[in-house]
Amino acid sequence: MKTLGVVASRYASTRFPGKALADIGGKPMVWWVYHHSLKSKKLDDVVVATDDVRIEEVCKRLGMKVVMTSDKNRTTANRMYEVSRIIEADFYVTINGDEPLIDPKAIDAAIPETVPQDVEYGTNTICRMQDPIDVVDPSNIKVVFDCNRRALYMSRTPIPYPYGTLDFDYYKHVGVLGYNKKMLEFYQNSEPGTFEKIEGIDTLRFIDYGKQLDFFETDTEKSLSVDTPKDLEKVIRLMKEKKLI
Repeated sequence: MKTLGVVASRYASTRFPGKALADIGGKPMVWWVYHHSLKSKKLDDVVVATDDVRIEEVCKRLGMKVVMTSDKNRTTANRMYEVSRIIEADFYVTINGDEPLIDPKAIDAAIPETVPQDVEYGTNTICRMQDPIDVVDPSNIKVVFDCNRRALYMSRTPIPYPYGTLDFDYYKHVGVLGYNKKMLEFYQNSEPGTFEKIEGIDTLRFIDYGKQLDFFETDTEKSLSVDTPKDLEKVIRLMKEKKLI
């Protein structure tokens, strides 16, 4: 089974334009994401998917594999579909290009031993939530699943509701997702479903249409994403503390 890690990296950003090329210890942010992804034990290869020639040029100059995709893609899954038409693989793993501290273990957690190819199939990494404040934060997507860890629902609201007992853990979406080609084709050729429109969560489309989405637990919390220049300052400070730069 060939597994491909895809670092989704855009230049345009409302709050931080050009953040993919922001300097961190002498290297652009996308370089850090790419090289942390290369440390995954389950990925066979890693490629940067971008829609901007400036990112493409930097990737090539620094020896990173890169493919150009359309700037018309509405979501990362749309971009992943485009990559799947360029590079053949059995499983495609989405890696956010604005998480320079991504843990390779979180990437490995999204990759099962076997991936069915005859049906639409996807995975999503999740982790237990430790802080009650995180549970009520709508930016943290809460998840519920059946006894086989198959996705039942995802919400910005705390779910399940603790009516009968408080003896349970809340789980949240971590942000590393995997798809086979059939799942990407389905997403590309479908319209947003009912709950996707309500919650504003792209991944809900698979649940809306009854596709198989399995959750895999990791003890790695969602890594710090760089959405603003202040986030970048925080990342640089943490990387200095870890002696990465």
